[in-house]
Amino acid sequence: MIPPSPLDDPATAAHAWARYLRIMRWMMLATVGLVAAAMIVLYRSNGMASIHLYIATALGIGFTMLLASALMGLMFLSSGTGHDESIVNPLEDEDEPLR
Repeated sequence: MIPPSPLDDPATAAHAWARYLRIMRWMMLATVGLVAAAMIVLYRSNGMASIHLYIATALGIGFTMLLASALMGLMFLSSGTGHDESIVNPLEDEDEPLR
């Protein structure tokens, strides 16, 4: 039988998702600041280069930062709510560890 997840409770799920959205808002602010700082440094070191350089740099840094923070936030959500402990481990009874 599969044990229930703590995220099945609507109150716990609402609290967890609110915390996740709060983390994502802060990370969005940090990402915008980092992209702006990168654009300033890039302009000071290269001058007025092709606009495509600035667009690609901004999109690359922004996408990487937001994807990393979204995945890390989901790990925090899963671990912090106890959702990770509600799995069924079919290898739990084995004596020999996996190699």
